[in-house]
Amino acid sequence: MASLFKRRRSKATQTERVRESKHEGFLRYADFRWAKISGGLCLLVIVSYSLIDVQPRPNGGSWYGYTLGTIGALLILWLTALGYRKRRMTRDYWSLKAWTSAHVYLGLSLIVIGTWHTGFQLGWNVHTLAWALMMLVILSGMFGVAVYATLPAALSNNREQMTQMQMLEAIRAFDRQLHAAAQPLGPADTAPVLAALDEDPFAGGIRARLSGRYPKCATAAAHRALAASQGSEPEARAKVIALLTQKEAALARLRRHLRLRALLEIWLYVHVPLTFALIAALSAHIISVFFYW
Repeated sequence: MASLFKRRRSKATQTERVRESKHEGFLRYADFRWAKISGGLCLLVIVSYSLIDVQPRPNGGSWYGYTLGTIGALLILWLTALGYRKRRMTRDYWSLKAWTSAHVYLGLSLIVIGTWHTGFQLGWNVHTLAWALMMLVILSGMFGVAVYATLPAALSNNREQMTQMQMLEAIRAFDRQLHAAAQPLGPADTAPVLAALDEDPFAGGIRARLSGRYPKCATAAAHRALAASQGSEPEARAKVIALLTQKEAALARLRRHLRLRALLEIWLYVHVPLTFALIAALSAHIISVFFYW
């Protein structure tokens, strides 16, 4: 009996470990394996730079600089393959989670590899342009990591197990109820309600979506207008105001959802073009180096 209990306990422990492994984020993948590899690589570069006796001091034109430059260029090309990798399904060491973890930490290691490759000799030339673009790509990537580490939970909490289509259907349901409830109202009270019914939930543009502010919201305007109205049919007006309050809450949820989605995606419109600009500058850097070498 005791042996059976131990086996069950062992099996439960293994199941719990598997479950924890499945929910492990890409930053913590394999107990920070790629963070350790990246840290070790950076430490090796820094220590070797201080120990290697090259005259003049190690720079981009020395054998040490060429070595670091080659490593950095190959790393950059490999890092750009993440977009292609996302379209393929594999597991274990080369799962998407493992690849993304390596992408993040090896990308950060380029700060040391690329800077030490220059030998701290920066100026107004194509070589420094490639370094500056690399740093901008890394900074935009760090922003993306911060976004993906924080926003998905907020997105899930805001949705409350509702899909975007279900949120839209809830708003349409309030519109149908508002249309029926507004029938007894006079023309002055009906006009703002009709404007609210014609409102496009997606209107407002990218600025409104990212800021979450909709100053021209017709539903909010109708709510204010009816709350200040002194027209007839107070019972019908009170019912319409209650429905407008509920619709405002439904719109706010949808707009928070759209804002979080936009924040999750907008950084890519900076990160990806900067990456292509980096590859172009890197190509010019390499060609010019070998042309004048």
